[in-house]
Amino acid sequence: MKSSKPVFLLVALVCAGLLGFAMYLQIVEEMQPCPLCVIQRYMFVLVGIFALIGAGLPAGARRGSAALGLLAALGGAGTAIWHLYVKAHPGVSCTTDPLETALNQLPTAKLLPQMFTADGFCSAPWPPVFGLQIPTWSLIWFAVLAVALAVQAFKRAPRTTIWK
Repeated sequence: MKSSKPVFLLVALVCAGLLGFAMYLQIVEEMQPCPLCVIQRYMFVLVGIFALIGAGLPAGARRGSAALGLLAALGGAGTAIWHLYVKAHPGVSCTTDPLETALNQLPTAKLLPQMFTADGFCSAPWPPVFGLQIPTWSLIWFAVLAVALAVQAFKRAPRTTIWK
């Protein structure tokens, strides 16, 4: 049976790359993250952390880490879907509400304010990236990561036989 360690490392690398791109958009393009963007960042961090943990575990123990990463990816996908709904319905807002205040009070927002502080508006009309809105890209990547992790989480364990 082939090792799943490269899959876990690739998932972690993709998450790191996406977070790096989010920082590029924030710092260089001056696109301030909204509360829903920050929640999606947290979900990418969780997926990446669970993938790294899975890569470091013995092959038999990786399924649990994959399942936790899958749950984080599904949570991120749900957040991205809600974000797309907010963008499609300008009357719905996610800013200047308890969500933003709560997110900005988390210890991670204090330690890494550049990454985890919500300052933007969810319905801001930012230009598309390669023709798609940022939450659409997040949804696509969360779906890809969820599939990769689901395959690892539900992969059949190799059969062992007593008789040879």
